[in-house]
Amino acid sequence: MKDTKKYAKIFKALGDENRLRLINLICDGINCPCKMLKSVSIEQSTLSHHMKILCDADIILVEKSGTSVHYFINPEIRNQLDVFMEKVVS
Repeated sequence: MKDTKKYAKIFKALGDENRLRLINLICDGINCPCKMLKSVSIEQSTLSHHMKILCDADIILVEKSGTSVHYFINPEIRNQLDVFMEKVVS
């Protein structure tokens, strides 16, 4: 039951067009919020909201260094989703 709740939270976080765009940017190597804002037409507060949802679902990891923030895809979640989706489609 624990895994289904975790997957539900992940898929709920992925169920937004803006968040999918942000994930695509991160996968393409754009992981700095200032660069993300230039690539999508949302406000900084909206970006922060979406990134919090993605981080709370453990999809995104945050690396802070001084005043700099960088986002990365969580490789563990990526692998878990791969395994889960393989079950679904097989």
